[in-house]
Amino acid sequence: MPRGSQFIPWRVAGRLTDQQRSADDVVQTTGWVFNNETGEGVTLAAFVESGDEEAPRYLELFGLDRDDDAQRTLVEIGSGIGRMTCAFTRRYGTVYACDLDAGFLERCREVVSRFGRIDRLRTVPVPDGRTLDLPDDVADVAFSYITLQHCDRRDAISLVREALRVVRPGGMVALNFRSRSFSDIVLLPLGAMMRLLFNVPAIGSWLSRRRLPTRLAWQVNRMDPHHVLQPIADDVVDVTIWRNTKRTAPVWGAGSAELRNVGVVNRAHWWFVATKSS
Repeated sequence: MPRGSQFIPWRVAGRLTDQQRSADDVVQTTGWVFNNETGEGVTLAAFVESGDEEAPRYLELFGLDRDDDAQRTLVEIGSGIGRMTCAFTRRYGTVYACDLDAGFLERCREVVSRFGRIDRLRTVPVPDGRTLDLPDDVADVAFSYITLQHCDRRDAISLVREALRVVRPGGMVALNFRSRSFSDIVLLPLGAMMRLLFNVPAIGSWLSRRRLPTRLAWQVNRMDPHHVLQPIADDVVDVTIWRNTKRTAPVWGAGSAELRNVGVVNRAHWWFVATKSS
């Protein structure tokens, strides 16, 4: 697959998102957005509530929350339409929501205006999928959840570097990745095939409303801790790898990184949490 092919399902999903009348319609008509369900019983309020539950949990777990967060800045890489962004804007004085598609960011502004603090929100398009249009050392925290697994590996590493670039020395990054599994033997080739189908206009829009093809199309990479740490080892300290308690395979090539296993982390995921060197 040519580089950039992973953007295809996101672009299609973004166009579909932009065609809806409101964020409520996005949640109710596209099952990949929330709970893999559609229909009038799926509410935007419940969508935001799920983010309200998860965001504080991870901030506390990773030691990202502080008493002075109202004076601090967070960069969210892969905000989507704002499921967790609302909670971030209620806690942090400034939140930069970054996403590939302008349609997602427009809905993110709508959602935050209803459920968060719109005065604290700034949106940042990431059209190339690899660089953030933000100054150096602008934030105290960079956070990314269920985004980097959807990127080409080179772009994912670029975004890891960007997360560190925009965070001040002494600031922290918390970045989520997907673990390898035997199912990847099937999932990753199917994902590549599905992205080809998304590129067919008459088919792509129809596929983007369905959970299974969209989920498959978004399966782009799997990265181990050493893939993430080695390119940036000189730029970080206090590195911790967080995994699910059922993940017992040894982690190699991650140097002196601390390994922690907790039940709250999805079994298919792992987190890279570190402090930017001063």
